[in-house]
Amino acid sequence: MLAVDIGGTKMAAAVVDGSGRLIDQARVPTPVSDDPEAAFETLAALIDRVRSAVPLQPVVCGVGCGGPMEWGGEAVTPLNIRAWKGFPLRSRLAEVVGLPVAVDNDAKALALGEGWLGAARGVPDYLAMVVSTGVGGGIVLDNRLLDGVAGNAGHIGHVVVEPDGRTCVCGGRGCLEAEASGTSIEATTGRPASEASEEVRRRTGTLVGRAVASVANLLDLELAVVAGSVALGFGSVFFEAAQREIGLRCRLDFSRATRIVPAGLGADGPLVGAAAVGRRALAPARLGGEAA
Repeated sequence: MLAVDIGGTKMAAAVVDGSGRLIDQARVPTPVSDDPEAAFETLAALIDRVRSAVPLQPVVCGVGCGGPMEWGGEAVTPLNIRAWKGFPLRSRLAEVVGLPVAVDNDAKALALGEGWLGAARGVPDYLAMVVSTGVGGGIVLDNRLLDGVAGNAGHIGHVVVEPDGRTCVCGGRGCLEAEASGTSIEATTGRPASEASEEVRRRTGTLVGRAVASVANLLDLELAVVAGSVALGFGSVFFEAAQREIGLRCRLDFSRATRIVPAGLGADGPLVGAAAVGRRALAPARLGGEAA
């Protein structure tokens, strides 16, 4: 499978075999530009570089991209890529790669990857989250990834955690993304999230735990798997604060056992997740088999 991950900070591509092993990969910074073609040309060149380095011929291209988007990535408007407003990502990529292309939200892709090979393997019901430049999520219930009307289900970054909080890029106020993303942390502290104080790390974990508790109480979930440079970079301070907040707010009998844990795929998660999007597109005939 050809796997492509598109985020506000970086773009990455890899060839991934049917067992989820990354055979070759490369990444580049996401262009900061108002020109949609410049961003796409950077992505196309990255994909060409990866494909030319590997003799294996992929059968499908799976893509994880920041949202929101129209169903299947027919038009994407990533909140952290200002150049793409209704950009026809799936069709443009299909022209470039000459393969079937499946596009989904990057956090939903992570959910698929973590259920396939990561910390949610074998778990039928869970929430997967990315806390990085932005905040996103994907939800699996009864072993099925939830899609929603336009494919945007699970967008936990826009659960309100501070009713009178900061204005979010979506236009709302107090969204988790406006309070806990790397972008918001840098805006409020004047420093990159990687340099955040322990107090900021703890507050970020608390707010994420608050959002997770709301979802767990709503959907009867006992597991939240979290990835992303902010969450994983903040480490134990973040996860302990999040678990403490979940304990305070998950008081129903069915939600008291809710746990929040680091994602199991580490730095490979976004690309394994993108490959899982492609793998899902081959279902049911090929889902359990080997695909390159």
